[in-house]
Amino acid sequence: MDKKLEPLFTPWKIGNVEIKNRIVLCPMGGTSLFGWMEPHHLDKDACDFFMDVAKNNVGLIIPGIAPLKNIIGGQWLYKSKRTFKKLKKYMEEIHKTGAKLFVQLTAGFGRSFSIPNSMKSIIKSKFLSKLVKPIIDLPYLCASPSKLPSRWLEGYTCRPLTKKEIEKMIYAFAKTAALCKEAGVDGVEVHAVHEGYLLDQFTLDYTNKRTDEYGGSWENKYRFPVEVVKAIKKECGEDYPVSVRFSAVSKTKDFCEGILPGENFKDIGRDIEEGKKAAKYLQDAGYDMLNTDNGTYDAWYWSHPPLYMPKNCNLEDVSKIAKEVSIPVVCAGKMEAVDGAKAIKDGKIDAMGIARQFLTDPHWITKLIEDRPQDILPCIYCHNGCFNFAHYKGVANDQSMEDSKHMSRCALNPMTMDGGKYDYRPAKKQKTIAVIGGGVGGMEVARIATKRGHKVTIYEKSDKLGGVFIPAGKMSFKERDRMFLDWERRQIEKLGIEVKLNSEITDLKQIKADEIVIATGSTPKQLKLKGIEKAIEAIDYLNSPEQVKENVVIIGGGLTGCEIAYQLALDGKKPVIVEAKNDLMAVKGLCLANSSYLRDYFKHNDIPVYLESFVSEIGKNYCLIMDKNGKQTKVKADNVIVSVGYSPAPLAKQSRHVHVVGDALKVGNLRTVIWRAWDVATKI
Repeated sequence: MDKKLEPLFTPWKIGNVEIKNRIVLCPMGGTSLFGWMEPHHLDKDACDFFMDVAKNNVGLIIPGIAPLKNIIGGQWLYKSKRTFKKLKKYMEEIHKTGAKLFVQLTAGFGRSFSIPNSMKSIIKSKFLSKLVKPIIDLPYLCASPSKLPSRWLEGYTCRPLTKKEIEKMIYAFAKTAALCKEAGVDGVEVHAVHEGYLLDQFTLDYTNKRTDEYGGSWENKYRFPVEVVKAIKKECGEDYPVSVRFSAVSKTKDFCEGILPGENFKDIGRDIEEGKKAAKYLQDAGYDMLNTDNGTYDAWYWSHPPLYMPKNCNLEDVSKIAKEVSIPVVCAGKMEAVDGAKAIKDGKIDAMGIARQFLTDPHWITKLIEDRPQDILPCIYCHNGCFNFAHYKGVANDQSMEDSKHMSRCALNPMTMDGGKYDYRPAKKQKTIAVIGGGVGGMEVARIATKRGHKVTIYEKSDKLGGVFIPAGKMSFKERDRMFLDWERRQIEKLGIEVKLNSEITDLKQIKADEIVIATGSTPKQLKLKGIEKAIEAIDYLNSPEQVKENVVIIGGGLTGCEIAYQLALDGKKPVIVEAKNDLMAVKGLCLANSSYLRDYFKHNDIPVYLESFVSEIGKNYCLIMDKNGKQTKVKADNVIVSVGYSPAPLAKQSRHVHVVGDALKVGNLRTVIWRAWDVATKI
């Protein structure tokens, strides 16, 4: 193991509970031990996942939020006594590994509850809301400190919680914590004075306008989380550890708008000075640990950092908080192991919080210990599998119900929290398999099929493996994409898979194999407009970015077009985005944490965005842009980049022994490519 990492592997204490090392698996939505959108039970997928992690050298495990009441059905968790009896047996097995486990309990979501788009008509109707209330009480799930606008559904106002509802929640926190203690759980975490969830909304001026004892003065605003810890301590004893999930700084500019890294703007939520004061206040109230990052759902990219955010993005603020308290402080947010170890060594923090990297590779700590960092499958911060809460103008949470029920899966690792669907076994009969196309989809088919015992050959028309992911990964902020591609290539080499480069297959008769997998990708969609021959296709730009000058118009405001605009801005160019829809990145599967960063970036940096518009003409050094009302605007354009999507380009159609994967089947994202590859590779 790298000596720089040694501080991570020293013991520490939360109250009287000793943790063997300073790596904390931070909570993630969908990893609750008690299930998610279903009646309370001990969830097998979550239990299996955490046991695997526990056996691979994690110090402290904090599963995802356990609502005090079921989301579906509304039953109180503390009334499910049988669940806690089963939890006790599970905790005995967890403790055999040397790991410790805290259960995170949540009061709820308030205005941050991600209202499914399919339910927006229900929640806006008093009659329909009342009709479905026995199944799902949407107004209660959205209930907030005051009347507040929903983060997800435009035009919907969340109702205020009543004092009686608050009192019931405090009681439930205490009773549920007592059951956790009885079951052998090492401590509980209160969720959350963090991320703009319900308890956090009570503490912030812009979301708490109450006039009773839970509003008004600063102390009143923090009364709810203070009463929670006092109730737990009274029920469980002063020595039972209680952590609080805590956002040091809100990083919030306005409703639905965050403060970007490096941006100097007054925080309407909790600034760093209030963060210091709050940390000390929560410690004095009885909390034994601060599990800390930054942000709210209005500035979601701080607590769910996408690839655009800096490494260790919350460390500076969290370090300032840690100076104010004597209890341990954990820092989370794109933490790098070496940097986390140094911060611990320097006394800036007590432990390093990591979340989604565990979904991608549950064994990553073991690989660090064994000095095999190159074998770690890296998280690329895409959120495509773990938290694909998409939101854009006119649409609430555009997530499928299947994904809502099964969050915290992984785009790169289909086996994570998958219920055994992708657990592959040795093939009953070894076959020869030809994979035509060496992009990510082709490589994944080859990798899994080879592990199952098949003999695979990859035919790639270019001189290297990677396909369209090569140019896509060239953008400066896509370091993790490049790491993933390197990992894929190493796996192909380690498995001894035959690769034939510079081998373009144009006819299936050219090859002999028992099974053929088509992974030939897609081709760019073509526009018909005056001067289109002057434009550059997105992939061509990514392959040769030096060809563009200062003023660049991007036709297409999907993810690729917006990322190109972002890269151009980072390079000091002047991009303009033209998009036919009424919002940028208006697609399913793209997490709001990712898309809101780019939208906020464009707004803050005054990057022109023309929505519900199209380019009608490309001339010499200009573009004509026409809006939905027919108004034309002439803008300067040294170059025009076209990014309007792709069409599948399969070499052949599917048949009994011919399988099509990736964008050759249906254009999607990395998750759809990899999961489809596994669908095929696990069944041949």
